[in-house]
Amino acid sequence: MPAWSSSWQLPDQIADVLPSEARHIEELRRLFLDTARSYGYELVMPPLLEHLESLLTGTGEALDLQTFKLVDQLSGRTLGLRADTTPQVARIDAHLLNRSGVARLCYCGPVLHTRADRPHATREPLQFGAEIYGHAGLEADLEAQQLALQGLKAAGVTALSVDMADVRIVGSLLAGASVSTKTLAAIHTALAAKDASELDSLTASLKDGISAEARQGLKALLQLYGDEKVLAEAEKALPPSTGLKAALQNLKWLAAHTRGESGEVKVSFDLADLRGYAYYSGTRFAIYGQGAELARGGRYDEVGAVFGRNRPAAGFSLDLKELVSVLPPRPLKAAIRAPWGEDAGLRAAIARLRAGGETVACVLPGHEHEVNEFDCDRELANAAGQWVVQPLKKAA
Repeated sequence: MPAWSSSWQLPDQIADVLPSEARHIEELRRLFLDTARSYGYELVMPPLLEHLESLLTGTGEALDLQTFKLVDQLSGRTLGLRADTTPQVARIDAHLLNRSGVARLCYCGPVLHTRADRPHATREPLQFGAEIYGHAGLEADLEAQQLALQGLKAAGVTALSVDMADVRIVGSLLAGASVSTKTLAAIHTALAAKDASELDSLTASLKDGISAEARQGLKALLQLYGDEKVLAEAEKALPPSTGLKAALQNLKWLAAHTRGESGEVKVSFDLADLRGYAYYSGTRFAIYGQGAELARGGRYDEVGAVFGRNRPAAGFSLDLKELVSVLPPRPLKAAIRAPWGEDAGLRAAIARLRAGGETVACVLPGHEHEVNEFDCDRELANAAGQWVVQPLKKAA
């Protein structure tokens, strides 16, 4: 292998995006931004990098490990390349906008991960998200979910399903216990993996405050997944508490409204699966379609607290690169083929067509038989001294 060839290799799980896929991603970006705007969301564009202490304020160890760090050659301070945009948007809401009422914000831009968050995923997702600040009611949770569903439907995703849970269920079972952040994360992992033996081991190590009833409740969560019957089973199997009652009622309300507004969407529950929801404070949801998890969201009322403004917040995010990977490729875009020339009438005709929204590909001299990204099904031809568009005669 020539020595120079290795210099062209990209880092693991980082890839170029070629024309057809790039066009599809851009169409999806516009679709989601337009859908969010139709709901009243305003676009913000946080920077790709910030001072590390600002970027990671309040985000926890998981995001710290996912964040690339570098030194600013101007100031000598450590910078971070964002691994998630939500903390930045919370900072914007808290410090730059500082509105007293509801703020609906959306964003779309790249994030970088030191490790891919799932097998075969990119380490450079193109993250779209929408967040609503300032309303504590379930109406905001539902709006975030409905916006995500509408965007995915418009993108062509079929057989959509929504899986829901609420972090307060586990929180109510661990109330009063002294649990470190590391142990709590391990408990969440064991619950999501349905690992009863690991869960027993972890809860046995909690010597302060956890009752036998609560331990049995955590173990019962391993079986509490499925349709809405799960919520009734949870009321019977879990020790009663105010937090538990509120969580189950919220899930019932969201499920009923999701089915009411999106009757073809399947709704399910997995009360044990809280992976990836470290900063969520209430309901959470994941949306599946085309055999993959495509969007994740919920309520995260504490996200702005570290910026001095603890406002209610709910929202969702998704990776447009992952979404495009599970959708059928777009057909080539129809276009008009035109000869290259200096004739004023020809140049004027091309300009009019482009101004009208048409794609006009001029064939450069000597390249008449090349194929490109566009499907030229028409041609601009001179007929009786006038430049007119007519069907393209394909070569036999």
